[in-house]
This record gives sequence, C-alpha cells and structure tokens, in this order.
Amino acid sequence: MKAIREAIILMAGSGSRLRNAQNALPKPLTPVLGRPLISYTLDALANAGITKINIVVGYESGRLNIAVKEMAPPGVALSFVLNSQWQKQNGISLLAAAKSVAGSFLLTMSDHLFDNAIVNLLSASAEPGVLNLAIDRKIDSIFDLNDAMKVQTHGDHVVAMGKDLQKYDAIDTGLFICPIEIFAYLERAKKNEDCSLADSVRLMAADKKVRAIDIGDAWWQDIDTVEMLRHAEKQMAEGSNRQRLAK
Repeated sequence: MKAIREAIILMAGSGSRLRNAQNALPKPLTPVLGRPLISYTLDALANAGITKINIVVGYESGRLNIAVKEMAPPGVALSFVLNSQWQKQNGISLLAAAKSVAGSFLLTMSDHLFDNAIVNLLSASAEPGVLNLAIDRKIDSIFDLNDAMKVQTHGDHVVAMGKDLQKYDAIDTGLFICPIEIFAYLERAKKNEDCSLADSVRLMAADKKVRAIDIGDAWWQDIDTVEMLRHAEKQMAEGSNRQRLAK
C-alpha cells in the first residue's frame, strides 16, 4: 500500500466527563505527565511519516486552534476543520473533513494515548481498499472494559462492533487507516442527520471491508475520566514502552 501521509484527528467534542473534573480545561490540553494530551498524538503521527494532519474542532475551537498550532511537529502541516455541529456524534465530525483529504488517511481521536509502535504497525500492515482497524486482543488488560468499543473478528476481518456487544474477542483502539470510501458509508449510516463512526464501520464490516490488525503487546489508553488519566500516567511512568512514548 502507498505510504500514508495524511491524518485526521477528531477533536470536536466537549470531553465533559474529564473536563468537569479538570477546571474546564479542554480535554486535548489536559496535562499528562506534564505535557498536553494531544501533543503525544501529534508526535506519534509525525514519527510515522505523516506530513499533514487535519484536526476537526468544534467545542472551544478558537482556544484549541491557538494552543495546538504551537505544538505542530517540524515538517508537519496542521489544518483545522470546523464542525459547527459538534454536539452530534463523531461520524459528523469525520464527515466535516471529507474534502480535506485526497486519498487514504490515518484516523484517530484526540483523547487516545498509544505506543508509537502501533501507528508504525498499522501503517506498514494496512491493505488498500478496506478499512484497517488496530485492535487489542489483550482484553484482560483493558482498564474500563464496560466503556470500551468491543470488536468481534473472524480471522483478520471485523464482523461486529459495539460497546454493548456480548460476543467479542478484541477491543477497538481508535486507530484506523481509512479509504476515501468511508465517507460514502457515513452518509449511508445517517439517521436524522446524525451518525457515529461505529455506524459506518458496521456497514463496511457487513460488506467485508474492515480488516483487523492486532497490536500484540503494544499499549494504548483512551482518556475519558480522571481515573483513566491516572491509570495512563502510572502505566507510562512504569513501563519501558511508556517511557519512550513520554519523551
């Protein structure tokens, strides 16, 4: 597959569960071991060869635009896309960036931390023409399993996805390499002019167009609550992979 050079980061939501406990600081700017949460993602994408990052903003967009611009890694162009309907689900945020990418792109969230190795693995292993999803089969290691997006696979294909899924064998890490076709699936997934990313993934999975890439021993953590944040900081401080990520 041709090397991926573009990325989209979804950053439009209010992050209320963490923000309310962090003196109203926007979630992407929340300090993690002394650095803004979003800075880890920007650096990981730059290390993987991404040269253009499209950031979809909504809640407190002006404040975030100013702060995040100052974190741009060398050689990486940041482009900000406003989602005026940021109160809706994350599928609408992704659709807002439809005209900002020219081909396949890496997609992630602004509130996820992950070993750089996961981005490199996903980029190296992705197949063209399908949605490539980084999955974690270490289910027992998930900090808040109830809140996690569960995934059921058959071989290397995703066949089902959902937080309330009863039968599953992996967890969605929030890292994807997407074909342009995902935007058509998002339009198909709309109900009452709203949709989630998971809705489009389920439609693509039904067409056998979602491929699972196992992250193996690599680490990641989404940051939705103070408890998740503290757990992530502990993991980053104690583990050798976390130490590399934190530099």
